[in-house]
Amino acid sequence: MQVEIHGHRGARGLRPENTLPGMAHTLGLGVHAIEFDVALTADRQLVLTHDLTVSAVTSADTVPATPGDPAFPYVGKPIGSLSLAQLRTLDVGVRHPKNKSDRFIRTQVQIPGTRMPTLGAVLGLVGAYGADGVRLNVELKSDPTRPELSADPRMLTELVVAELDRHDRLDRAAILSFDWRVLRVAEDLVATRYALVEKATLTPAWLGLDHEKDFGGDIAAAAASIGATTLSPDRVLVDEELMARAAKAGLTVAVWTVNEPEEASRMIDLGVKGIVTDYPDRMRELWAQRGLPLPEPAAALRHASA
Repeated sequence: MQVEIHGHRGARGLRPENTLPGMAHTLGLGVHAIEFDVALTADRQLVLTHDLTVSAVTSADTVPATPGDPAFPYVGKPIGSLSLAQLRTLDVGVRHPKNKSDRFIRTQVQIPGTRMPTLGAVLGLVGAYGADGVRLNVELKSDPTRPELSADPRMLTELVVAELDRHDRLDRAAILSFDWRVLRVAEDLVATRYALVEKATLTPAWLGLDHEKDFGGDIAAAAASIGATTLSPDRVLVDEELMARAAKAGLTVAVWTVNEPEEASRMIDLGVKGIVTDYPDRMRELWAQRGLPLPEPAAALRHASA
């Protein structure tokens, strides 16, 4: 049985999320797919960031991009209001948790001085590793309830697709989003499309569906109706009923974010085809124990810096 290991934000539990060092470490471990988040800057550059505002947990200000920059400090500002040059001054290699119970600060190796990468830089890194067999799961960050923070979904999707195509990665990439408007745009552009869903986004605004007419409580059928090829739910939503509905709709299921091997085993037994995890190393151990095919680690062909 083929079940995939997907590195979440690279491997958030092991290295700083959405960074080149994180991606490099994940590729070196060996995964079937590597997931990361992309948003658009004020000057139409595609950068890796989970949040649509500069996160105080994953980012720290250093110096302004230009002397006396009125936008400085940048932490807390919308990504879409800042240029690439401004965002590249941030240190995104050290985690600053809001509380001491943050589990990642205990397991994540900090890499001070790391900068926010562009999508193009990540694609270059993957090429440098010769990781042709690793699928790139690109989550497009768009919030239909916060249009002032979000790029136009069509423009964002088309820019991402164009960059993937420029690096000859379209056939080895997937588009992911909670904003299902993105998936509608991507339907004619990318073969693999993940409908992300969690309890908080089971609303018409996120799904672009009339609950009474189109949704009817069957999230798998709803995802299939907008052209998704994979349903990717929060782990708390996954049960036998959801799996049955996904099978009926013709969708595979990739569940997030699963970090404990015991829960991963339960999900595999339910029939999921992908486990999205912050700890690919733990999943590789589980895969070996269960006799599942393991992805080959990738080795760098040339130097790639942070």
